[in-house]
Amino acid sequence: MAQGIMELLFDAAYLIFALTVGIYLIVKGSGKFFKMFGIMAVVLSFGDSFHLIPRVYALLTTGLEANAFALGLGKLITSITMTIFYVILYFILEGVWQPNKKWKLGGRITLYALTALRILLCAFPQNEWFSYEGNLLWGILRNIPFALMGIVIIVICFTIAKQNKDKSYAIMAVMVILSFGFYIPVVLFAGVLPIIGILMIPKTLAYVGVVVIGLLKHRKAVRSVQTAGKLTADI
Repeated sequence: MAQGIMELLFDAAYLIFALTVGIYLIVKGSGKFFKMFGIMAVVLSFGDSFHLIPRVYALLTTGLEANAFALGLGKLITSITMTIFYVILYFILEGVWQPNKKWKLGGRITLYALTALRILLCAFPQNEWFSYEGNLLWGILRNIPFALMGIVIIVICFTIAKQNKDKSYAIMAVMVILSFGFYIPVVLFAGVLPIIGILMIPKTLAYVGVVVIGLLKHRKAVRSVQTAGKLTADI
């Protein structure tokens, strides 16, 4: 029960925060960069709600095993939306990276191939989404293309950080690394040790870090515009 209450408070704060930031950036963000960041944050909040709400309900009521169907359906939906999250993040980064035609084509082909493979693997009934134990082998298989998408994002983030001398993208890369670092043990061991699912909390915080970077960049851009306007008025 204590774990359920703790996760309820955390998840509510997280989902509301991500959704609020997303809507704010969509409405107030100037330019494609910030609006895409907003859409990405909304997708993150919307998708995670399908997994987190059933999990909290299960912890506060009859337990995880008794709610296997709802938890499995939520995990399936979240698996798809998190894939979309990385697709959006890739295009955000591509706009900053601005690769040449060869790298751009190669990057997009890789992204589309991994996305298609990830979704295809998620669709196989062998995943046993709606059983409490699930299928460990297929849990690993469907996350291989997902992890490779993460590696692509990490490499691009570090490339941008070096290219633009912008440490925020290096921090973003670290957030993605941490998210996978906390997620992998859940994939491997949550079926036999449910308490390890609590690692989804620091994993979630890593994604919040990515969203916060977008918010801070927007605030910095707004301040720059305000400062420029003040200087023009002074002149």
